[in-house]
Amino acid sequence: MKLFYSPGACSLSPHIALAESGLPYQFEKVNLRAEPRLTESGADFRAINSKGYVPALQLDNGEILTEGPALVQYIADQAPEKNLAPANGTLARYRLQEALNFISTEVHKGFSPLFHSQDEAVKDAAWQRLSTRFDALNATLGQQDYLLGDSYTVADGYLFVCLSWSKYLGRSLDAWPALQAFSARIFARPAVQQAMKEEGLL
Repeated sequence: MKLFYSPGACSLSPHIALAESGLPYQFEKVNLRAEPRLTESGADFRAINSKGYVPALQLDNGEILTEGPALVQYIADQAPEKNLAPANGTLARYRLQEALNFISTEVHKGFSPLFHSQDEAVKDAAWQRLSTRFDALNATLGQQDYLLGDSYTVADGYLFVCLSWSKYLGRSLDAWPALQAFSARIFARPAVQQAMKEEGLL
């Protein structure tokens, strides 16, 4: 498998999943700041993923899979012995999908105005909306180590990536101590360190 990524972007989530899986993989950086969008080897990224954004995962058969929540579940299912996702068809698997969808729509996308808007009022309003999501997550993670309970899953890696953007944006998580403790716990995982080093983040 080959992951197309941009350093520190949401593609870090499947990168972490790949590192956690122990499966062989390659990775190639994409320049999202220029047009045409080229990969590190000079390929036209839009010819690989017509959506034009990361992540994209090239499977061993050459097919391209996109969208982070789909990628991390696919990766987890290729290494079931790692227990990165509950078994398909179980209620726990739907809890994982519930968590991934919440992160994708309510947290990940909630950060978009903070990255792209030039209007400080818009940014502050976006942060206030995110704060209500952080309140809910803080309550959950104040009672358990991981989103689904006592065991790490790919949803935890995804949430860690999103929370890491707060520091980049100069926004404090001090109001949510359980989120801070969670982030530190995930950051300490060897696979997280590996993925971040491979992206030049450490």
